[in-house]
Amino acid sequence: MTAERVNPPTLSPPTGFSHAVVATGSRVVFLAGQTALDTDGKVVGETLQEQFERALANLLTALAAAGGTPADLARVTVYATDVAAYRTRAAELGRIWRRLAGRDYPAMAVVEVVRLWDEQAMVELDGFAVLP
Repeated sequence: MTAERVNPPTLSPPTGFSHAVVATGSRVVFLAGQTALDTDGKVVGETLQEQFERALANLLTALAAAGGTPADLARVTVYATDVAAYRTRAAELGRIWRRLAGRDYPAMAVVEVVRLWDEQAMVELDGFAVLP
């Protein structure tokens, strides 16, 4: 895939995301929402940071199984049950992202939701990637 990150100077500088991603490739991979489920289907992690790390790792595992890498991510949506808590921990969540996925940021959004399918989950990530 080739991905051009577009961040117009007339918009506020992006921190931890790109305003737009122009992706070219031959395969699109749609990634289902991932929470902090372990292999037994149980939500793990007591903190937002722990759950975010597991949910992101799960998303990247699904992407790798489809033949992709974090650099292939074109779009990710983060669903959080408490956006204020997410914002408070944004720096730490950003460090987790960079450690697991690098600095090639996809277009992203964070959306607050009342609850997630897994009642103990605090965060869920979904998205899509474009592969060569």
